[in-house]
Amino acid sequence: MIAPHELAERALREASGLDAAIAIVTASSRADLRWARTTLTTNGESRQTDLTLIGFRRLADGVATATLSRSQPDRAGIGALVDAVSASLAGATEAEDAYALVEPPATGGSAASPEWSDPAPLTSSAALSPLSGPLGHVFGSCVASDIELFGYAEHDLSTTWLASSTGLRLRHTQPSARLEITAKSHGRSRSAWWGHAAEDFADIDLDPGERELRRGLDWQARRIDVDPGRRRAVLTPGAIGDLMVDLWWSSSAREAVEGRSVFSAPEGRTRIGERLSPRSITLVSDPRDEQIPASGFLATAASSDMSSAFDNGISLESVEWLRDGVLHRLHCPRWLAQRSGVPVAVSADTLRMTDASGDGSLDDLIARTDDALLVTCVWYNRVVDPQTLLLTGLTRDGVYVVRGGEVAGAAGNFRFNDSPVSMLGRISDAGVTQRTQPREMGDYAARVAMPPVTVEDFHFSTPSDAL
Repeated sequence: MIAPHELAERALREASGLDAAIAIVTASSRADLRWARTTLTTNGESRQTDLTLIGFRRLADGVATATLSRSQPDRAGIGALVDAVSASLAGATEAEDAYALVEPPATGGSAASPEWSDPAPLTSSAALSPLSGPLGHVFGSCVASDIELFGYAEHDLSTTWLASSTGLRLRHTQPSARLEITAKSHGRSRSAWWGHAAEDFADIDLDPGERELRRGLDWQARRIDVDPGRRRAVLTPGAIGDLMVDLWWSSSAREAVEGRSVFSAPEGRTRIGERLSPRSITLVSDPRDEQIPASGFLATAASSDMSSAFDNGISLESVEWLRDGVLHRLHCPRWLAQRSGVPVAVSADTLRMTDASGDGSLDDLIARTDDALLVTCVWYNRVVDPQTLLLTGLTRDGVYVVRGGEVAGAAGNFRFNDSPVSMLGRISDAGVTQRTQPREMGDYAARVAMPPVTVEDFHFSTPSDAL
């Protein structure tokens, strides 16, 4: 079996006939537990290695590029991949995002990560062992209370190697742990959800999660009918996290300058510099965030509106998308920055939102609220209108009626239609930022930190039969 770093080196050697090439190898491993009706259903481990080769060919008027990937490649597979990329390049036309490939630092640094040739670290079921005692306790306690538990726990360890014909040799290892539990009681007529995100399960404490689940089920003992409409909403960190991830992933400078997004302004301009919130809210992606760190270099298989394959290996710095309530940056690769004048902004895979006036926990936010609906989590979010970033989605597993600073009971679920950009201007209160587990986007955005927030006139459009 070929070591992952050697896969990248061998691919570059075999692609030496191309004008330039970039090889990206990802070795990932996962251990997971899944349960239903408070009974373990599956547990296992999986491993996978993927090789992506990006080839470049000089043309009379520019540069052509082609990208192909293979899973679990052997030596013959590497050669076949190189041949396939070469064949694709033969008919490729000029890439609009062509730009000089990233070079190693001229001085004061090294092109190679010091651990470049080290073996790939792998996770295993041992990474889940800290859960065994706490989960057993929660399972036993809930069985005694006629509460059924559904959910899963995962630990992922993924290492990326990036090698380029310009001499880059970069590597990053990213761990992530994720736990989600849904509790159902009273003939499954009540349902509550709790999620947890971390780097690992070493210091896991399930007591807060069990308390949250039981409290949610108890709150649902009293049903309060609430009509749909625009209402004050208290959103948990996970709920606002899902909505802010949608905003983050929609903040493309290209779409903005082409007039296709909520961040567009007349005459090919963008809304950078415009105030989106009266509050001092900051939305930032920082690979060196101590709580939610991420890779410090770009590794992307193909170009998109958000990033460019020509920027592979570029050093990632902290980017403030929103600074003190003002739109500060949009995703902008180097080629677009040169043409449009929009500043370069290439994002790390991490997102943090803070409110300078934020104070206290979710419970503190509830205590400060006279009349609102508390939304535990949102689900199945989809963009309806890119020009306003109008989203539609569903609330799930607990919408609670807040009256006089306390939860008075539970409403039904709703479909909502609202825009996270518009919401920024309607946030009236916020708590302290914490790492959170967005429920809808958790598969794709694992490193998110958000405060709980109060949003005025959140649009609960129609009732939903979802639990």
